[in-house]
Amino acid sequence: MAQYMFLLFDSEEWYDNLTRDEWQQAMKLHGEFAAAVEKAGARILGGEALERSSTASTVKNREGAEPLVTDGPFIETREALGGFYVIEARDLDQALELAKLCPSGNVEVRPVMPTSEDAAPPA
Repeated sequence: MAQYMFLLFDSEEWYDNLTRDEWQQAMKLHGEFAAAVEKAGARILGGEALERSSTASTVKNREGAEPLVTDGPFIETREALGGFYVIEARDLDQALELAKLCPSGNVEVRPVMPTSEDAAPPA
């Protein structure tokens, strides 16, 4: 089975006035998503929610210069990366079907690149 990263992007505005009940409801939806993944014969290998993008720091490596560290996200956007899952699925088609069930505004699905010593180089 192949591995896919689900990057969850959404507006961070919902954090502004989030109640405990709303947070618990959001977590319930993610629990239901996890159950749907298992029911489909796929697996969640890992995943986490991320703090707001305003807590981010960015390290930019520059040729011939010391790395530059800045506060905040690298780019400004309406949606921010809010979390991720690593999913093991039969193929991309199954991964995309599962992404449709994920309770996030936008889900970017990307294959995980094998990096072990015996893996073939990327095409």
